[in-house]
Amino acid sequence: MRVLEMNHVKKSFDNETIHVLRDISLHVDEGEVVAIIGPSGSGKSTLLRCATLLTQMDSGDLIYTGTYAARDEGGRSVYAEKKILKEIRACFGLVFQNFNLFPHYSVLKNLTDPQISVLGRKKAEAEKKARELLAKMGLEDKADAYPCQLSGGQQQRVAIARALAMEPKILFFDEPTSALDPELTGEILKVIRALAEEHMTMVIVTHEMAFARDVADRVIFMDGGVIVEEGAPEDVISNPKEERTRQFLSRFSAE
Repeated sequence: MRVLEMNHVKKSFDNETIHVLRDISLHVDEGEVVAIIGPSGSGKSTLLRCATLLTQMDSGDLIYTGTYAARDEGGRSVYAEKKILKEIRACFGLVFQNFNLFPHYSVLKNLTDPQISVLGRKKAEAEKKARELLAKMGLEDKADAYPCQLSGGQQQRVAIARALAMEPKILFFDEPTSALDPELTGEILKVIRALAEEHMTMVIVTHEMAFARDVADRVIFMDGGVIVEEGAPEDVISNPKEERTRQFLSRFSAE
């Protein structure tokens, strides 16, 4: 099943003087892990924000499991009605680089409140799901802690658990390790690797080239708001066809 489809997406800022996305098309199938790589300013995060309805596209289609969140009509994206968008929002989860946990909520409340308010779950059911996921993340003893009492890696694992609690069809990660030191980075990549082994559908914007090569089914290299190269990790990362991809990857060691 095709979970996500984006067709001919364009996005500009500052009265169309800054073109961030220039005709991007991509798709993600169920169970697929897609890594998006590229230099800073290439449009990766804006693409994720468009995919997750945090930023409106100027033009193009956005489709989840066959339902249009936005349809291109005459070169302009026209968004679906609120009811449909609410249903579509339940399809995906998003893990930010800066965790975005509620600081005044306990870890348990960070996980249970969205389930209750968005999914309409009873408190007992939401807490049961939350505790199961905290155990999966190795954080069962942190349910009553507050975000400020956790390490960055622990906070990011809580953020991943919170996203999973909503049982999304697809999970987006926007540079999930960029705020972490190398030791904690390994901790988070291990969690994402385990999700990939469970065939969780994921789109991961990352600077971790070795991780992208090892975990992704497909790698997309973006630069200047366009997809320069796309394909299997061993092709794009280990044997890129495009000179721009080679230049970018020469700065990384994918050992």
